[in-house]
Amino acid sequence: MPSIGRYIRGIRAVGIKEWWHQMQGIGDVKAGRFVGKDQFGNRYFENLDGFQEVPGRHRWVDFSQHYNNATQVPPEWHSWLSHIRMDPPTEDPVMLNSSPPWKAPWIENLTGTRGAYRPYNTVKPKIEHWEPKAIPRG
Repeated sequence: MPSIGRYIRGIRAVGIKEWWHQMQGIGDVKAGRFVGKDQFGNRYFENLDGFQEVPGRHRWVDFSQHYNNATQVPPEWHSWLSHIRMDPPTEDPVMLNSSPPWKAPWIENLTGTRGAYRPYNTVKPKIEHWEPKAIPRG
């Protein structure tokens, strides 16, 4: 259990509203520089100040929805979070100049939801269901 001092330092670093939001979402408080926002409303942060509890965990995403799913992160932001790209997409000149006009917007994976793709069958079934035929007695 974290100490009261850690809670107070967290409130001072991010403010009480953001502190409460982070405690409800991730259960911990992280403070850092706001880097950008994607089309889903996810916010991306980076903290390069000194000591890190776990090395390599200084970039993170704050999901806009409570249901956190990795497919909600577009590829350009995923490459930045994974340290494949050094600069975020909002500051990287290659990413800013290379967005083709035909590129469709990123859509998250909808498997397991109502929006999932469900194919339909157009082939006549090999086995037909039995339906009783009631013949009137004569």
